[in-house]
Amino acid sequence: MKRAAVLYADGFEEVEALVPVDILRRGKVDTVTVSIMGRKTVHGSHHIDIEADALLEETDLDLFDMIVLPGGKTGHQNLEACGPLMATVRKFDSEKKYIAAICAAPTILGRLGILKGRKATCYGGMEDALAGAEKLTDPVVVSDHIITSRGMGTSMEFGLKLLEVLTDKPTADAVGASVMIPGM
Repeated sequence: MKRAAVLYADGFEEVEALVPVDILRRGKVDTVTVSIMGRKTVHGSHHIDIEADALLEETDLDLFDMIVLPGGKTGHQNLEACGPLMATVRKFDSEKKYIAAICAAPTILGRLGILKGRKATCYGGMEDALAGAEKLTDPVVVSDHIITSRGMGTSMEFGLKLLEVLTDKPTADAVGASVMIPGM
């Protein structure tokens, strides 16, 4: 069974953090929410607190096939300020393991130099931080082992794409149909 870790930091965008978890779990991907805050309760950008499954310091991210970085103005800043997480992001990139980021979070990958020579998207107006990338406005962009998406409104498409790359298209289509995505 494939495994995904969704990283939570104070200030995260709630929809971007929860929709991929929901979609992945419906598709039978072992999905764990991981707080980088040193406590399981993480404060969302719209004052919605979420209880993470695990703490970063107690989680071996090497055991996962994918890490997911939600956006949120202060959420992505807090993720980027977490040295151990950034070391893991670099390691995942060097090992060509999946790294997914949505909204403002793809800018982290740009600043780390991970997007050079790849296609990427992010929240509108932040494209300058996608250093070295071919900047697209598609809802979701897959470029090698890097998956990026634009924001809260693309969270469902993002979650389904994560499911597709970890399982297969029929599984993603079946989950999309089960939650009433038009055209699925």
